[in-house]
Amino acid sequence: MFNFFKKKTPAPSGESVSDSPRKNWFAQLRKGLSRTGKNITTLFTGTQIDDALYEELESALLMSDAGVGATSYVLEHLKDKVKTTQATDPIQVKKLLEEVLTNLFLTLQKNLSIGQHHPTVIMVAGVNGAGKTTSIGKLTKHLSDSGTSVLLAAADTFRAAAREQLLVWADRNRVDIVSQADGDPAAVSFDAVSAGKARGRDVVIVDTAGRLPSQLHLMDELKKIKRVVQKADNTSPHEIILVIDGNTGQNALSQVKIFDEYLGLTGLIVTKLDGTAKGGVLAAIALWGLERIKNGGQSIPVYFIGVGEKLEDLQSFDAQEFAQALLDS
Repeated sequence: MFNFFKKKTPAPSGESVSDSPRKNWFAQLRKGLSRTGKNITTLFTGTQIDDALYEELESALLMSDAGVGATSYVLEHLKDKVKTTQATDPIQVKKLLEEVLTNLFLTLQKNLSIGQHHPTVIMVAGVNGAGKTTSIGKLTKHLSDSGTSVLLAAADTFRAAAREQLLVWADRNRVDIVSQADGDPAAVSFDAVSAGKARGRDVVIVDTAGRLPSQLHLMDELKKIKRVVQKADNTSPHEIILVIDGNTGQNALSQVKIFDEYLGLTGLIVTKLDGTAKGGVLAAIALWGLERIKNGGQSIPVYFIGVGEKLEDLQSFDAQEFAQALLDS
């Protein structure tokens, strides 16, 4: 059994990773979240640690799409740390804020594990435009490059372009694909899992049709795909991943909640953190995960985040890196 991608040892506070690909990717992430980073960083320039600072920080966090709950959580824990450490220097307080955010984001940090099941069946969902099929293509590339055999299922039969797009990724990555023009999504999924077992593939990735949570008939179709996949392999699907657009703010959290209610999510991929994304919604998702843990459940980790169109722009989520990028540290 192995993990994707195996993380480095966390860098000391204030330092970023030294390996070139990850360092370049981190620079892109900082640039993508610069809108939030600059808003927060300016608050710690030659200021006093008082109620006015906390009020301004509250506004900045709310503007970052963190939401009321996560904002209150962060401020409460920051004030506790400031009081405990007796910090008076603004730069020191900013470091304490980074620690609070890192600890919160650790709720979301977990590697995608492959190899416990043969094949590992991954079902991928998401709304239209979130970057679902592209993320599948990038993930397939990383898996294939590591020596993992992959079979794709083009179960997004509602949109011909999606099927064609996945065929291009299959050809580019030189992996097999199960596809039927105008076929039933559940039937395509069943055939793919059965073929994956028969051909000895390590991973089967099922691409489902993009849909809005309000489209109940399509959400029911997702539940049907899950049931049919289980008939092909009663231990599957082993991963149910939702792809969310990092630009959609609190709507992303709403999508996570609804898709989880329908499917029982095991992980997330957050895309498009390369432009106007604010990034704070991950704090809201992390807080929601903490509340689930307190109630005896589990958080839903962020397996990968994407910052661009290149293959290497999809990387594993690291709590400290994301906190640093969010604060422009």
